[in-house]
Amino acid sequence: MAEAADIQGTGPSAARPWLRRTAALIAGAPLLTALLQFPAPQTADAAGQASAKAASGSRTVAIALDSLSPAVPGEGDTLTVSGTVTNKGKQAITDAHVDLRLGPELTTRSGIDSVSQRTDYVPGTDGTEVDDADGQEFAKLTPGVAQPFSVSVPVDDLDLGDSGVYQLGVSLSGETSAQPWEQVLGIQRTFLPWQPDEADTTTKTTVLWPVMATSHMTAETGSNEQQTPVFSDDDLAQEISAGGRLEQLVSLGSSLDVTWVIDPDLLASVDAMTGGYDIQGEGDTTVPGTHQAVAKKWLAQLQRAVTGEEVVALPFGDPDLASLAHNGTNVNGSLSHLKAATDVATTTVRSVLHVTPSTDFAWPVNGAVDPSIVKVATSAGADKVIARSDSLEETSGLPYTPSAARPIGGGTTAVVADSRMSTAFQGDLTKASTTTLAVQRFLAQSLALNLQTNKQRSIVVAPQRMPTPSQARALAEAVTALQDGTWTQAQDLTAAAEAKPDPAATTKVPSRSSYPSSLRKGELPRATFEQVATTQDKLDHFKVILTDETRVVTPFGRAINREMSTSWRGRASEAAIFRAGVESYLDDLTDQVRLIDKSETKLSGRSATIPVTVQNNLVQGVDHLVLRLTSTSPTRLEIGGNAYSEVPVTVSGGHSQSVKFTTSANANGRVTVVAQLFTEDGQAYGEPVTFDVKVTEVTATVMLVIGGGVLLLVLAGFRMYTQRKRAAARRAAEREADGTDATDGADDESTGDPRNPEDPADRHTQESGVRAGAGDPEQPSDPGPDTATESPDPSGTGERVDR
Repeated sequence: MAEAADIQGTGPSAARPWLRRTAALIAGAPLLTALLQFPAPQTADAAGQASAKAASGSRTVAIALDSLSPAVPGEGDTLTVSGTVTNKGKQAITDAHVDLRLGPELTTRSGIDSVSQRTDYVPGTDGTEVDDADGQEFAKLTPGVAQPFSVSVPVDDLDLGDSGVYQLGVSLSGETSAQPWEQVLGIQRTFLPWQPDEADTTTKTTVLWPVMATSHMTAETGSNEQQTPVFSDDDLAQEISAGGRLEQLVSLGSSLDVTWVIDPDLLASVDAMTGGYDIQGEGDTTVPGTHQAVAKKWLAQLQRAVTGEEVVALPFGDPDLASLAHNGTNVNGSLSHLKAATDVATTTVRSVLHVTPSTDFAWPVNGAVDPSIVKVATSAGADKVIARSDSLEETSGLPYTPSAARPIGGGTTAVVADSRMSTAFQGDLTKASTTTLAVQRFLAQSLALNLQTNKQRSIVVAPQRMPTPSQARALAEAVTALQDGTWTQAQDLTAAAEAKPDPAATTKVPSRSSYPSSLRKGELPRATFEQVATTQDKLDHFKVILTDETRVVTPFGRAINREMSTSWRGRASEAAIFRAGVESYLDDLTDQVRLIDKSETKLSGRSATIPVTVQNNLVQGVDHLVLRLTSTSPTRLEIGGNAYSEVPVTVSGGHSQSVKFTTSANANGRVTVVAQLFTEDGQAYGEPVTFDVKVTEVTATVMLVIGGGVLLLVLAGFRMYTQRKRAAARRAAEREADGTDATDGADDESTGDPRNPEDPADRHTQESGVRAGAGDPEQPSDPGPDTATESPDPSGTGERVDR
């Protein structure tokens, strides 16, 4: 941030401690007595040497400031600073005492930065000891042992001047056996914001309070009517439980006047947990989740917290806008996912939190922007981009920090968050000492910003997306002190974006080459968006056959949004596993609708039907499918009178259906047939099934020969029958003419065969008699059986089709 006259001032009171330390140095070092004989102008060299010695020993003791109360003191308050001192040297320190040092007023924001970066003690620059402070003394500090301290002083005794930011130091002075004179052996600096009265002009400050998490919900759902969601783990339950990160975020934010920035994916995931949910186990197993009550409690807590506050909903899953702009725009369909994620954001937040959110804001990672990011960010309908001042830098030479709103062209407004205040709570803040320093520096920057000009401005604070519990506590402590202070007033993000822009502020978006290389290294690669496109193509192909596509489209659509999430930065392997899991599960569902394999089919006739079975193992029915059966040799085997035939297919959930195709054989032999499912738009669905049909066709000539043979056998039998009838009639007539009665027949029967062997008819009858009686051997003229004798052998492996 460009500022005028960024020069840190010094106070005239630095001489007293310098003289004291110089005298001690001279008293303890006789070899330096000759310095007293030098003329007065040369005492500056001695002062420099003393300063160097003081600085060299100022790291011997580590000082931790665990608390500073009040953070923003007023008239009549007592300032108390407490913490610990630790001797990091190898020698014991004697005659030690802790002192407060009030430094000069810091008139610029960059001056605050400079003080924060210094580590050594610099006489004069680090101010003078506060005489009226109730300090603490230590007879001895043993190496490696931490000792607590507490120093108090009435604020009125500090003789603070006008409103401003003052450097406040806590130092430890003492002696060692190697250096037996009093010297500063350690110092820690912080800042004291001083604005005792209400400021004439206050700064309107917007603080974003992000509530987001990494993805835990998979694309998988149960096959029941409720479609029980499946989570990859139960870590989200830990975050929303008492003491968890998300539980603390909501608890801390509920007492602040902030703008809530929420990822709808988190709301949808916790809302899904309120009912039954499962967790992936070993292999393909799942185990029931048990934190329904925790989920309900957290959502109720969040609902109360956001009541009356502004809620900004990011696109579902918080897509990585920079990765999309740099690596995904050339992949077909990538931008459409951003639009879908934005469209579902409003309905998700409204249904879960019962508030209507703003979806006009896009938030790139760390507020870093370039023209391509702005273009992608606004492609889904957002007309405001949350940037940061270390990206959209102020280059116009303004001596103050301008308001956040900047028109950047095309009807788009960049809401530029202040980088110093937005990054104040990064890093490890688990120690009370680091938290105290971060809070005081944040407050100092805010007050210094307000004192830059008498113009009222709108400032935005956009912290990291997913602060740790300690970072969130530090931010909440700072915001509480700020909102209880006298120089700021809270403001919603929408109001900050609509505030009148400073006409002198820079509005030029930095070039793409200016995008930080450190952020570019963490971007989602092009392969991510290519896999997303592949999964989407498979989903589009699958959904057209479903009778209720919402059961599949909704969970997979949200899973695809999660694949593009900003939360995958720095977690490349986990991101790849998640994407592979989504695609694999979609493949498994697609394979639930398939053709049953067939073995070789025997076709013994000129025409027959061939059945092909379609199996649907999905819960819901499938439709809009066409089954095609194709003959690879239509000259031998025709299907439906052509080379192939198609039949529409509809199969209920959990059922199979056999589709029969009429075939016509033209020649004997083996023909390969291919069965394939197609969608109604002509796209192949699933794997084809290939099988052989063995044709054993009987020709017309053979049928005529067989028919002629059967006719001849019938005629021969008829002739023999008539001949026997005539012979029997002739014998009866001869007996009647000879006067033979029935007894003759009896005599004949007793004496032998009554038939005349000389009679040709009788002779023929006699010769064939052994084959004529019931139970006698078969007669040559008898007709053959209608069917062949059943074979006791097992049937062949081929499938015999319906005729």
